[in-house]
Amino acid sequence: MSELLVGIDIGGTKIVTSAGRPSGDVIARTRRATGPLGRPRQDVAEIARDVRALLADAGASLSYVAVVGVSAPGPLDASGRRLLAPPNLTGWRDVPLAAWLEEELGVDVHLDNDANAAALAEWQFGAAQGYEDVVYLTMSTGVGSGLILGGQIYRGAGFAAGEAGHLRVCWDGDADLCSCGLRGCLEAYTGGAAWTRRLRAIAPADSRLAELAGGRGAITPEHVVAAAREGDPLACSEMDRWNRYLARGISVLGFVLAPQVVVLGTIAVAAGEALCFGPVREAVREQIWDVIGEGMQIVPAALGAELPERAGLGVALSALQARARS
Repeated sequence: MSELLVGIDIGGTKIVTSAGRPSGDVIARTRRATGPLGRPRQDVAEIARDVRALLADAGASLSYVAVVGVSAPGPLDASGRRLLAPPNLTGWRDVPLAAWLEEELGVDVHLDNDANAAALAEWQFGAAQGYEDVVYLTMSTGVGSGLILGGQIYRGAGFAAGEAGHLRVCWDGDADLCSCGLRGCLEAYTGGAAWTRRLRAIAPADSRLAELAGGRGAITPEHVVAAAREGDPLACSEMDRWNRYLARGISVLGFVLAPQVVVLGTIAVAAGEALCFGPVREAVREQIWDVIGEGMQIVPAALGAELPERAGLGVALSALQARARS
């Protein structure tokens, strides 16, 4: 059996483990609920057991594995090997995740935050293949981002680069408050959690949004997309607002980084070309110089449901490529 990569995606609700080849072929995958956490050493040992079981089911072993890549919620410390205080992993504080997994598996382990890992996955296997300068944005619960610059992931000092969700896109005195404590952040206007709170506050009880959701207290961005497709005025207005703020954020990134491609995930993919990508491209063109905008594609993420199994593999493949360059 040829050289293998192992990817691990650790989330607040699920852990996905996959094995694949440097070519991108996934040969085995498994998914389980994250389960009750709080004892990080034992939790990591269980993840290591997942890896060994996955390889055994695939007819392989750790001796075939070149590198293990891990996608996990940040923040990470400046070394990029410890998880500091991931909000959705109960009891995990200052966890030397890479070192513990290396002890368990006897294989080189590389760790990255989930936004960087998603960017690497889309670059290695998805919508950003073939580009050297990439911005990846996902508007799920919050707004995550990852940067590929000059054909390499860019992490910045202290692994702190890529916090595009906290670019300021509104400067009004009453700008919306972000969960980070600042006002006017992109996440406060395009993040799923913030948008959900707004929708439940402004939508009338007899609105189409409330009807689709079964009550205004259950409205989510998914219902906005569905109602906007029907032409509902409130939903269309909300999509226009969401697109406007997203375009502001992309325009700032365009001026600073001049990427070849901006890849948008989650809510944007669900909304599609007519409701999101077309209007956002038009708005960005109005806000940015032609010399930058003409060379900057804005496209939907391609991996969809495959992203969790590809994220850790993207980290692993990036580490393998860096090893080959050194």
